[in-house]
Amino acid sequence: MHALIAPDKFKGSLTARQVADGLAEGMRVPGVEITTLPLADGGDGSVDAAVSAGLRHERVRVAAALGDVHTASYAHNASTAVVEIANTCGLGTLPAGHKDPLRASSLGAGQVLRAALRHRTPRVVLALGGSASSDAGVGLLSALGVTFRDDAGHILTPDAASLPHIARIEGRPLPELDDVELLIAGDVTNPLTGPDGAAHVYGPQKGADAATVQWLDTAVTEFVDVLSHNGFPAAPAIAARAGAGAAGGAGFAAMLLGGRMVSGADFFLDLLDFDTHRAAADLVITGEGRIDRQTAHGKLLSALAARAHPTPVVAVAGRNDLPRREWARAGFTAVHALADLTSSDTAADPVLTTQLLTQVGRDIAREHGRSAGIPADTERPRSG
Repeated sequence: MHALIAPDKFKGSLTARQVADGLAEGMRVPGVEITTLPLADGGDGSVDAAVSAGLRHERVRVAAALGDVHTASYAHNASTAVVEIANTCGLGTLPAGHKDPLRASSLGAGQVLRAALRHRTPRVVLALGGSASSDAGVGLLSALGVTFRDDAGHILTPDAASLPHIARIEGRPLPELDDVELLIAGDVTNPLTGPDGAAHVYGPQKGADAATVQWLDTAVTEFVDVLSHNGFPAAPAIAARAGAGAAGGAGFAAMLLGGRMVSGADFFLDLLDFDTHRAAADLVITGEGRIDRQTAHGKLLSALAARAHPTPVVAVAGRNDLPRREWARAGFTAVHALADLTSSDTAADPVLTTQLLTQVGRDIAREHGRSAGIPADTERPRSG
């Protein structure tokens, strides 16, 4: 039996590589051949997934979400560069998890994008998941050559708090962008403003209370109007597009630069050559931190399951809230949840999570190896 282990990360606990390795450890029994393929969908782990596909890893010093300089990374080869907002200025770069939706900026993402443009790859992918900012992309634009000034001509800090004070917009984006296909990888379809926009839907996740959400939505709406009268006449139409609200409006800024939204799941499945790996597999094992009804609606695991058909797909999650009657419709032969094996919070215990993944891998090898005559390890280890 040839098993392809292709999971996403268990957010806050293990990377996709660590999840794959934990499952593979349990499946290493005679008769089972294993290929591991850590995945990403445009969120954190996107650069790591690109590196595992053979792209070169580069490090660069840039601004974190609240301006502190830190080391971020991107990946590139001769044809593609992958930039990730999560490891650059995302929620994970906030000091001690301190959320500040008015001061958090997308500046660092623009700085990494600028560094990636030096390689002159014909295609640059901007992975927008895991962002901390709600700045409508002013940070991203600032790093790429656009200057924002108030009525007195003072240059403003590139964050959401400055949005109501922007009176003049100067400069133009880097000319290097003119010859680049800019792809925006993610699964967010929200517009920039309004009840389904970035502030109302994602602002609370970034620390905004009800009053701040309304303030942000108003400030971003006014910013779009200023843009339309300062060299970006298409801004209102772009703000209404699906995906403009991604990453607190960084999706909108990337669209202003000529970027095109693509499915993060499908892009990374293609980049990692999933279809070729799947064609050689008798069984696909995938997973993520939580599986629920949203999993079946355009998320990475559902895209993978659709591509894997008719190869059986077994899903593994830290927690599973998808009823058994809906497993087949989601494309899963079976679903294993770590929460069913322990009373402990696996999300807060990476060591336990790895141990349980190994146990689940052993169970999967036993259950699916019977028809191939693979010896079963019937002893079930105890877990804490």
